[in-house]
Amino acid sequence: MTMTSSKFGTSQSIRRREDTRFLTGHGRYLDDAAPDGALYAYVFRSSVAHAEITALDVADAREADGVHLVITADDFVAKGGFNKMGASIITNRDGSKGADPLRPILATGRVRFVGEPIAVVIADSLEQAKDAAELIMFDYDDLPVHMDVAEGGPAIHPEAPDNVGYDWGIGDEDATNAAFEAAAFTTKLEIADNRVIANSMEPRGCVAELVGGRLKMTYSGQGVWGLKGSLASTLGMDKEDIVVMTPDVGGGFGMKAFDYPEYFVVAQACRRLGQPVRWQAERTESMLSDNGGRDLISTAELAFDANHKIIGYRCNAVCNLGAYNSGFAQFIQSDLASKVLMGVYDVQAAYYSNQGIYTNTTQVDAYRGAGRPEAIYTLERAIDHAARTLGVDAMELRRKNFIPAAKFPYKTVTGELYDVGDFHKVLARAEEEADTAGFAARKAASAAQGKLRGLGTCYYIESILGNPEETAKVEFTEEGRVTLYVGTQSNGQGHETVYAQLLHEYSGIDPDLIDIVQGDSDRIEKGGGTGGSRSVTTQGSAIKHTGESMIDKFKPFVASEMGVEDVAFEEGAFRADGSNVVMTLIEAAQAAREKGETELLATSGTTTLPGRSFPNGCHIAEIEIDPDTGVTEVVKYTVVDDFGVLMNPMLAEGQVHGGVVQGIGQAISEHVVYDADGQLLTATFMDYGMPRAGDVPMIAFYSEPVPSTANALGMKGCGEAGTVGALAAVANAALDAVWEAGVHHVDMPFTPQRVWNWLETSKMAAE
Repeated sequence: MTMTSSKFGTSQSIRRREDTRFLTGHGRYLDDAAPDGALYAYVFRSSVAHAEITALDVADAREADGVHLVITADDFVAKGGFNKMGASIITNRDGSKGADPLRPILATGRVRFVGEPIAVVIADSLEQAKDAAELIMFDYDDLPVHMDVAEGGPAIHPEAPDNVGYDWGIGDEDATNAAFEAAAFTTKLEIADNRVIANSMEPRGCVAELVGGRLKMTYSGQGVWGLKGSLASTLGMDKEDIVVMTPDVGGGFGMKAFDYPEYFVVAQACRRLGQPVRWQAERTESMLSDNGGRDLISTAELAFDANHKIIGYRCNAVCNLGAYNSGFAQFIQSDLASKVLMGVYDVQAAYYSNQGIYTNTTQVDAYRGAGRPEAIYTLERAIDHAARTLGVDAMELRRKNFIPAAKFPYKTVTGELYDVGDFHKVLARAEEEADTAGFAARKAASAAQGKLRGLGTCYYIESILGNPEETAKVEFTEEGRVTLYVGTQSNGQGHETVYAQLLHEYSGIDPDLIDIVQGDSDRIEKGGGTGGSRSVTTQGSAIKHTGESMIDKFKPFVASEMGVEDVAFEEGAFRADGSNVVMTLIEAAQAAREKGETELLATSGTTTLPGRSFPNGCHIAEIEIDPDTGVTEVVKYTVVDDFGVLMNPMLAEGQVHGGVVQGIGQAISEHVVYDADGQLLTATFMDYGMPRAGDVPMIAFYSEPVPSTANALGMKGCGEAGTVGALAAVANAALDAVWEAGVHHVDMPFTPQRVWNWLETSKMAAE
């Protein structure tokens, strides 16, 4: 009997095992999942932002070459479909519920945004489906369009007077107002947070087919169980008659965590025709119909005592919901943002209010960070503004107001329990690694080249979200391999690598023998999917628990095999005192199979985390601006993060890099633009400014871990942290760069024309 040969456990930078198949063209994405002969779906969408439908005639489309079916709202309902998308509704400040207007799967009576699905054509080829859609007669009477993220304007839903979807608040308003009345100094800043499009590399899509009389739905998403339940309720089916699967998924960023209308129509079409049906969005179609991100305006006020200690924080955010409620939209800028309302600062008098406004635009929901980037962006911009107003150093103002390490665990003003943290240590390391002491010299060097240079800081904290429960199952196969079933869904994060590391850490099983199964509602009983940076923390805890349970279950059998009363498990193998004989789990499983002890060959375990973890860190950005062109470049970027125990430092760094790039993209180039009629003007990559490799600097990443006490692994999630910290760091650096030129207020995005206009306006005002 032999032990495993090498140890590739946690806290080691193991290369991503899945990359070999991705880079050699062996990934299996949605387009690869469609069976031969699958029919094609094409969605006919609204070309106007707000109108009454006066006529919808699909007769000619139904007679077109290659067309098998055309589904409208009436057809969908007539064949048993429930023409309503679901959404979570929040409770208003006054105790009432937020507005819950009907969001149809296919438009009925009225359209409310450009891109809203009206009908779906099913044909032999995509070209035939598109040609048939051209024959659909869609007539309408225009209605007034509401585009302002503000109360009032043309009504979109009768259930939402003044277009207010909800009015929410948290905190002690009276205590906060009293703090402002007693303050020695107060500051106030209005901050815009621009809308962005997620733009995952692989657009949304789905494939529906009938297998053994059951509906099999394969789609590009972030979990399978939510869609399974929605399909059952919307189509009037038993859950047992549905299996939902995800193949490899090319990016999600929160946007793919939700139900979308196309999934239900494609599923019904498959059942009606008895043939497989596939749908994949094109890029412009995605830009028109994917849930957007951010899009809010916040007013942040800080109250200080005479020693510049913050004694009160008051913030109101007005956010864009789009034309309808999407899955969790009412919770993003309200409840989720409030999780980190006061960030890392020791303040117990705060009040946050938030209103959601309907506009004739595409829905807005979770995008990488889901409320936490928005809350931290607002707070850290307000801190920077306050430092300038008070004439004090921004770093020192932060230090003075940090929650002291001795105060942990710390209950925040909004009721969150921060388990651990050492913000002073992280900030000091960030200043050192970023060489803030040398910034003046770098600024002078930039000035010598005619450039404006600025330095910006953000100290962020974020809250891990989502279901705290997760399940894992370990199964030994006849081939001498191990299958690990997980309830999360990789969208490119490297789960296959880190989960194999985790199971190896607690079982000694060679990672090369471990196969990961995810995204299959038949093979995995339940799971929480991926979102809110929950995956490694929750799934890792479940893997640890299951691995330990599996070892305990094997011990009596192994002891019997060794002829001893008891065995211990250490260094990846079972051992008996006084004996040099060892047995690995793989060997024990083989022996159990030979003896007919099959109950030992599969072990499941479920864990529920007792609390959330709170990753935090400091981002320091330096930018250069060419005042002649307005071009803004991030030229130096430093991150020091406290993610607790790192499962795989290289993967964590990669997650930070990706998050920072998305933050830089929003800050400098990405911006959704609609005209006054609700037409999307940024509907291609020719118009929408995605960041390129040349727009991104080398990103220096360092770790200053304080292990979490909220889970047995000491981990804190890292998937969204990069974006949470990047927005304010870049924005504060941009303001710092133009401050001496007389520009004292800036808002994202820092596109060349906007920056050049600010500088020119300031120059003209000074003349």
